[in-house]
Amino acid sequence: MPFVGTGAYPVRVGNAVRPLLDGAAAFRAICEAIDGAQARVWVTVTFLWAGFRMPEGRGSVFTVLERASQRGVEVRLLCWRPDEATAELRANAFWGSAGHFDQLRREAPGISVRWDRAQPGFCQHQKVWLVDAGLDTACAFVGSMNLNPHSMVAPGHAGAGQNHDVALAIRGPVVTDIQHNFVQRWNEASERHEADGRFGPGAEGELAFPGVIAAACGTTVAQVQRTIHAGRYTASVPAPGHGAFEVARGEYSIRDQYLEAIGAAREYVYLEQQAVSVRPILEALVAAVERGVVVVLVVPSVADRIHGAAEGRGAWLREARRVLALSPGFFLGGLAGCGVDGARHPVHVHAKLMIVDDGWATVGSCNLHRYSLEEQRLNVALADPAVVRAPVRAAAGISGGTR
Repeated sequence: MPFVGTGAYPVRVGNAVRPLLDGAAAFRAICEAIDGAQARVWVTVTFLWAGFRMPEGRGSVFTVLERASQRGVEVRLLCWRPDEATAELRANAFWGSAGHFDQLRREAPGISVRWDRAQPGFCQHQKVWLVDAGLDTACAFVGSMNLNPHSMVAPGHAGAGQNHDVALAIRGPVVTDIQHNFVQRWNEASERHEADGRFGPGAEGELAFPGVIAAACGTTVAQVQRTIHAGRYTASVPAPGHGAFEVARGEYSIRDQYLEAIGAAREYVYLEQQAVSVRPILEALVAAVERGVVVVLVVPSVADRIHGAAEGRGAWLREARRVLALSPGFFLGGLAGCGVDGARHPVHVHAKLMIVDDGWATVGSCNLHRYSLEEQRLNVALADPAVVRAPVRAAAGISGGTR
């Protein structure tokens, strides 16, 4: 399965990658890593709901981060600040209001925060947790979970409003590139010079780009891929062991990777997405089923506002859906579970996952609707059959076989 050469980061060998299904497992692992952090915790946040709490009574995300800060750990948080075109989303974003500053002073005075806008009408949509960047113990978590009560549900219950998500826990050389991405964003955060654009000790200072590749610790081949809007960042400091990349021109390696992977599929393509309405992706899926590849698409069974707005119109979309619907190799499904009330409820598919041919996958924050190929996104693509099979088997309850 080909990786891509159109982005800022190379293919890295020697990684250890573990899939984490759904928010409870992911946030538990994240909290354990933060509690064990030796030097630093860096986080990128898109949405943070006021009612969100970490699992097992750990409290709010600020409680967890401030606890690390009190141990002498450097804690940095990059938060999205909506513009006027996305102002309706401020209700569930930690965007730097006067109340948010008061909350930080009360709950997390020891952490550093910068706010970062996207291009007008879009959002900073990376969901990354980075622990001990630059140390041998460095690890990262990349996925789709927002800090949202819908991401958390009691074990054994899939009730109304639950989100299904996927994340990766990662160690090894590819963590260096996740660190590089954070440094690039932190140093050029759009609001850093504004009076209300930063908070906390060290928030005014810049970070050094990584100069050394993290040590190999596993067998997974992986690559960090992004969507970066042209003109958003300017620093072209190369990732260690890689050539310079002109980030000012933008980066669209996630899009390129989806197209390469679907085009190379021989047996099947499995997708979990909120929506799939990007023309090049749909056309690639049509081409796949026409050459005999099985395509499985798992989406929300109940459309939400974003899903509906992303659908688009036009003859090309109707024709793509017609071809897929008539293909014997195409399957469309949703998820449901039994809630605490004993009733069957739809589960919202919030994961951004694609698996190809039992050996390759991509996981991250990139949707496949009209916003996704212009907003700031980050995915990790990986090649390792043992890792790739794990989430599908766990989700489907499969104990053997490869399909």
